[in-house]
Amino acid sequence: MSPLHLSLLFSSALFCLGLVTALARSNTILVLLGVELMLNAANINFIAFAGRSQGAAASTGVLFAIFSIAVAAAEAAVGLALIIAIYRHRRSVRLQDANELKG
Repeated sequence: MSPLHLSLLFSSALFCLGLVTALARSNTILVLLGVELMLNAANINFIAFAGRSQGAAASTGVLFAIFSIAVAAAEAAVGLALIIAIYRHRRSVRLQDANELKG
């Protein structure tokens, strides 16, 4: 198997693990962790295909990965701020308890 195939298999396994974590858990922090795993799987694909490309396409994959990391960092910051706000009001981080947005 080539390194590209191994990268794609690893990223698909990581994406499936993140998807199962995001869909099966009721804890908000674990759902956020699952979303981060899925974004990291996409980053592995970007880097793997950038390594196979030549010229401008190689740098495009790396730029997409950096952009994705920046979006993931912003998403984590906003998500954790929301989780902290919900925890302060409800004393729980379960998704079922956070079905209303009014305080």
